[in-house]
Amino acid sequence: MSPDNLVADTAARMFAELADAQSILISGRDDWKAPLWSALEEVGLPLAWVSDAAGGGGASLEEGFAVILEAGRSALAAPLVETLLAGWLLAQADLTPPPGPLSVAPSRPGDVLLADSEGRISGRAQGVPFAREVEHLAVVASGPDGPVVALVRTADCRLELAENLAGDARDTVVFEHVQPAESGVFGVTGADVQLSLLMLGATARGLQISGALDKILRISVQYSQERVAFGKSISKFQAIQHNLARLAGEVAAATAASGSAAEAVATTGFAGDAMLLEVAASKIRTGEAAELGARIAHQVHGAIGFTEEHILHRFTLRMLSWRDDFGNDTFWSLKLGERIAGKGADELWPLMASR
Repeated sequence: MSPDNLVADTAARMFAELADAQSILISGRDDWKAPLWSALEEVGLPLAWVSDAAGGGGASLEEGFAVILEAGRSALAAPLVETLLAGWLLAQADLTPPPGPLSVAPSRPGDVLLADSEGRISGRAQGVPFAREVEHLAVVASGPDGPVVALVRTADCRLELAENLAGDARDTVVFEHVQPAESGVFGVTGADVQLSLLMLGATARGLQISGALDKILRISVQYSQERVAFGKSISKFQAIQHNLARLAGEVAAATAASGSAAEAVATTGFAGDAMLLEVAASKIRTGEAAELGARIAHQVHGAIGFTEEHILHRFTLRMLSWRDDFGNDTFWSLKLGERIAGKGADELWPLMASR
């Protein structure tokens, strides 16, 4: 992704001004969300992946991925990424997204929604990000004639409230013969619509984790230079230097894996074994980096990193939670293993060498 992405720079400035982690912690309120959303909508970021003709920003996947990376660096606790995903999904079915924040369902493998002959949707979708905070959901359902993409009013569904580790909404949405506001057919004939959504969501979460890792590295380095013990900053101690070097290594690995997946998806799409390898590798590797990176960062900070008033946990808890969205490490490991095993040993090296 281009480092001089003007769209990403705009997003980063907005996050810094309107969603600063320290300011949010000090206030202890959520009243920052409405001004942020108004500012984001004013420049067209939430629907960046929707065409100009349909009321969106007309941005490329690459530009949207750069925004998502910045959202990770800010540990953004608002449904911007989910709205991007929902806008993309609706656009694939020539449906016009409504204004306001959106989310997508199903967002976890194994959850299946069914559409009957009249288009009414039934089923359960677990862990839907920010479901209680949005008025509409973009939904993938299996219909009598194939996959259906639908726009559903959240008020027409029943919510079972739940939260992730960071306290962000991950509600179960129960669909009981819900009549969509609109519905359509996914634009790519023969595509596995739900898998495509999972792959795009997994790519997005990998970028968010990478962004959060980059931020906690900066926070940890700064803290180590400011914290004094035994007459000198702790950054002078070999153990701290070793830990920070390990953290930097995890950041580099996650950035490489997530960036490669994003570039592949932006240029090629979701079809083929190579794309599955890219997305699965990103989700698996960034998940591993999130676990180890959180552990190292908290070790560097000591007890202060666990307190409510310190911003570190705002990043570490979210990146640990993002591992479970759109397929966890186990799901993508099994998915990749099944595909490789099905192709046979002779196909493994050409696949690896192609990337």
